[in-house]
Amino acid sequence: MINFENCEIGNIVIHKVGNKYEGGELTISDNCFLPDDPDVISLLKNYFLSPFKKDAFYNFQAYAGELENNPVYAAVNTIFADAGAFYAQSVTIAEQLFEQSNNPNIKSGELYIVYFRNCNIEEGLCDAVGIFKSETKDTFLKIILNQHTYQLKSESGINIRKLDKACLIFNIRPESGYKVSVLDKTNQQEAIYWTNDFLGLQPSNDSYFQTSNYLNLCKDFVKDIYNKENDVPCADQIDMLNRSINFFKDAEVFSEDRFKEEVVREPEVIQAFENFKKQYETEKEIPFQPTFPVSDYAVKDEKKYFRHVLKLDKNFHVYIHGQRKYIEKGYDTARDMNYYKLYFRDEE
Repeated sequence: MINFENCEIGNIVIHKVGNKYEGGELTISDNCFLPDDPDVISLLKNYFLSPFKKDAFYNFQAYAGELENNPVYAAVNTIFADAGAFYAQSVTIAEQLFEQSNNPNIKSGELYIVYFRNCNIEEGLCDAVGIFKSETKDTFLKIILNQHTYQLKSESGINIRKLDKACLIFNIRPESGYKVSVLDKTNQQEAIYWTNDFLGLQPSNDSYFQTSNYLNLCKDFVKDIYNKENDVPCADQIDMLNRSINFFKDAEVFSEDRFKEEVVREPEVIQAFENFKKQYETEKEIPFQPTFPVSDYAVKDEKKYFRHVLKLDKNFHVYIHGQRKYIEKGYDTARDMNYYKLYFRDEE
């Protein structure tokens, strides 16, 4: 869990990064700054840090076998070693982003490099370097008092509740590529440009990564294999998804043997699941571990993508959260229609 309650901003610099593909320019600020007004500092902290709530982390990738060959890693590494290098390395980071802004879909914007002190994460207190890009401008109305009459004036500015692209690099495990949290609210192509091309990151093989990907494996198995094409009723598909998500909700540590026994159950389905998992690992390049700590945040994030609704023609939507034994499927020859019989004790 990330906690920024006692975090302090130590330094800020802003550069303007244009779209290199369209002939835009890189405009470098002459100096860093730190606002004197505590209210402005508080607003900036909220703008920069409030979106970071997940436990999904990344690491910097090594280029040509060396982490120092990754430009952003090298710049941040220098900043953590020498606070006096903050400005010079912020320029290096801005230049790297400008070089990667070579696509017509990439928007120009302001680039903020920020130094934070006393970030509280799982490993304890640490400093962090934040890299933020603001691309979206909003129009605001400003009230002006002119000779005892209030008037309105429009201004273009940044909405402090909207942060387009961001990352926080925590000064933890530098030898492994640091611990990095990423935010990108734009489309998939731009996310690749920000996370892969500019920052050069790869997902950390941690509890969030393992939990999230194993749940995706379960969801895709039901969609691709455990489905109607293989004579699996929709109610059974939903039951499999419910058992999967409930298993992770109840477990502190995932055990694949227990998962197969309690969730997948039937030997032929277990075999189909194992075959699908091997193919999934190869295609996605995800090495699953037989045991790992379960991330509650990953379960919460993935739960909303698990289907619980049984749609019957256009007449009924049945939400299935309980056990499969309380729902029974049949066929009425007189009506020439399928039916479901539901068993329950109390009606609310």
